Amino acid sequence: MERSFKKEVQALTLGDGETFRGEGILAVTKALLQSGVSYVGGYQGAPVSHLLDVMVEAEDLLADLGVHVETCTNEASAAAMLGASINYPLRGAVTWKSIVGTNVAADALSNLASPGVVGGALIVLGEDYGEGASVIQERSYAYAMKSSMWLLDPRPDLPTIVRCVEKGFELSEASHAPVMLELRIRACHVTGEFEAKNNRRGAYSGLNRLEGPPRFDYGRLAHPPVTFIHERLKVEDRMPAARRFTREHKLNEIVPGDVDDIGIVVMGGLTNSVLRALARLDLADMFGKTRIPILVLNVVYPLVPEEVREFCAGKRAVLVVEEGHPEYIEEAINSDLRRADIQTRVIGKDVLPKAGEYTSDVLLKGLSAFLSQTRPARLDVEAIADRAGKMLAHLPAAQASVGTLPPRPPTFCTGCPERPVFAAIKLMQRDLGPTHISADIGCHAFATLAPFSLGNSILGYGMSLASAAAVGPNMSRRPIAVMGDGGFWHNGLITGVASNLFNKGDGVLIVMQNGYTSATGLQFMPSSKASRSGPAPGMDIESTLRSFGVTWMRKVRTYSVARMVKTLKAAMQDPARGLKVIVADGECQLARQRRVRADDARKLAGGQRVVRTKYGVDDEICTGDHSCIRLSGCPSLTVKPNPDPLRSDPVASVIESCVGCGLCGEVAHAAVLCPSFYRAELIRNATAWDLWLHRLRSGVIGWFSGRKQEAAA
Repeated sequence: MERSFKKEVQALTLGDGETFRGEGILAVTKALLQSGVSYVGGYQGAPVSHLLDVMVEAEDLLADLGVHVETCTNEASAAAMLGASINYPLRGAVTWKSIVGTNVAADALSNLASPGVVGGALIVLGEDYGEGASVIQERSYAYAMKSSMWLLDPRPDLPTIVRCVEKGFELSEASHAPVMLELRIRACHVTGEFEAKNNRRGAYSGLNRLEGPPRFDYGRLAHPPVTFIHERLKVEDRMPAARRFTREHKLNEIVPGDVDDIGIVVMGGLTNSVLRALARLDLADMFGKTRIPILVLNVVYPLVPEEVREFCAGKRAVLVVEEGHPEYIEEAINSDLRRADIQTRVIGKDVLPKAGEYTSDVLLKGLSAFLSQTRPARLDVEAIADRAGKMLAHLPAAQASVGTLPPRPPTFCTGCPERPVFAAIKLMQRDLGPTHISADIGCHAFATLAPFSLGNSILGYGMSLASAAAVGPNMSRRPIAVMGDGGFWHNGLITGVASNLFNKGDGVLIVMQNGYTSATGLQFMPSSKASRSGPAPGMDIESTLRSFGVTWMRKVRTYSVARMVKTLKAAMQDPARGLKVIVADGECQLARQRRVRADDARKLAGGQRVVRTKYGVDDEICTGDHSCIRLSGCPSLTVKPNPDPLRSDPVASVIESCVGCGLCGEVAHAAVLCPSFYRAELIRNATAWDLWLHRLRSGVIGWFSGRKQEAAA
């Protein structure tokens, strides 16, 4: 895994009256156990993947509680797990990265929301929104609205997050509807404390099994004609029950203020950002006390009309702080107030951006504009606007003082086994010409950036081969689709491989087999050489492809650039139609380094011999062409001043972060460019043989060096 939670897992055992301290996502895990959950599932995806990682590392504790944990192959299978709560009083939770994960799970979620649930069903979403996100810029709100699932967006505060998890199950059971709980990155990683409760077993679990199913009820199926009844139940029964529960249990909060002729309505997850912006304007303090009243919507869907009306009544204007587009909440509040003949002015996207992340500076500007428009009597609006203007002017001035910063796009890790594959593709295209590259979600998506700049489309996780289906028949060269082994098992096998074979398609598929779902933290998957319980799952990509009917398949070690180029050319030039699959085999370097370094540390502690491979560049031979850097982009390759006073071009250099993968030399030789790379072995705890060999080599090298100097003289 990307990080270990063995130490933090101990906090999950805390009981009544003890104080829990830790991160938000760990607090969510503790809240699930306090809620009597019977089963937990999900698909890896930062930042909420930690929830699943923690559960895996806490298997002993979960076994004592009878909690079943399932690491699902995709979000659809995770969502389908919640079907256990349709007929049975089982509390279940699943998790994934939204919005992309919710897109995959949409079919199961719709069919879950239609009949509703008996046991509490909670969906924990990592709402990865904003410029720092690695997903498309959409929100979960639309899914909540269309399927009548309730959406919680808790204030980034551990007691609030824990309460929303616990009350989320109760809300689900009270309204017989699934509940989504979205956590922004800040909420996942916010630290704090709360008073813990004892963990409790579910009403039914692996330790107290159900005797059998209830009496057959066709109404519990998402199937016509009862789906029409379900639609009516959503509107007439479930939503009123959800609103009633939200109001009775005070899930939403009001932060009072003395400037009571205006107010702010904010999505719970943005509360801390709003309070920080108010504090910068001297309108709030660091402890959350504010001069302007705030209605905090920890339940953003459904809205409770009575709460909104009571908060807005008597106010001249309210600012709705709703991140993302469209402005669902702003429109709903506007509509409800007019329906109740309350003339409070609703301001939102007219002073705040219609799209994009609401950072502190964005909110500072929006709040200043809101106050300038509404001009509350008890505030010096001009002074506030002047203060905001000075703070906002500070950033451009600070940027100007350091000058223009060079772009620094994200890239592959040092020694990543996927980098040489893209170097090989560039070398192949140099000889055969460019072709369409279908990129995919995963680490390999970094190849769309410099220095490779390879990729014409990204359509979703595991969808690269499917997205090339209509390209191939309309292009003179075969398209190349790239997907990881994680994407292969997630979606690529069915939507890509099966569809291509069924339709007798033509093209090249490269499967990056690095052994893990790497981009989300090195989780295991069906073809990993180990599993969370130890032994390998036993599934294999090559045998799976053969069983599907793939006949042209090659397995190539990723670091063998020359062989990869030759294989790519063979796949592109083969006259026979049909799918050509290249399994690019190379273990994730991060996982390998963690294993190797731990082994080396143990050997060194025991006085054993340890060899580290390192590559370097001979300054005298290097021409300064730097094709090695342009073709590989390795972070360990850089340039340094030329030691030869007669040559001005800087020479290539390998720095200490080198992990000895050999790509730099492989690329140089495969491209027939450069003989300047050398391979060295650094030996610690050397044996007598190593020392004798070193003396022999030093003597021979010294003899040749002496002859060279004599010849030069």
